[in-house]
Amino acid sequence: MEVVARTDEYTIYKKRNQRYAIRNRQRQWVRGDDKVTILLSHKLIEAPTPKTPEAAEPEAAAAEEGEAQQAETAEAEAAAESPEEGEEAAS
Repeated sequence: MEVVARTDEYTIYKKRNQRYAIRNRQRQWVRGDDKVTILLSHKLIEAPTPKTPEAAEPEAAAAEEGEAQQAETAEAEAAAESPEEGEEAAS
């Protein structure tokens, strides 16, 4: 592991797989939100951008269209079956 930054409180290492590891003053590994905060403050990683709600709207519209098509298909099948039943009853 390669030392990227060293402060009085922690040391940042870069692993061979291009990820980062942080050890604190007590030689314990830092994990979770604390690690993310440190890496963001040193600008070693970028904060993820939240997904926009616009991306969810087309999916909802597509789902509604799919449901409408299924309902139309079911109605068409029901209409196609009812004359056949009527013909059999007339015979």
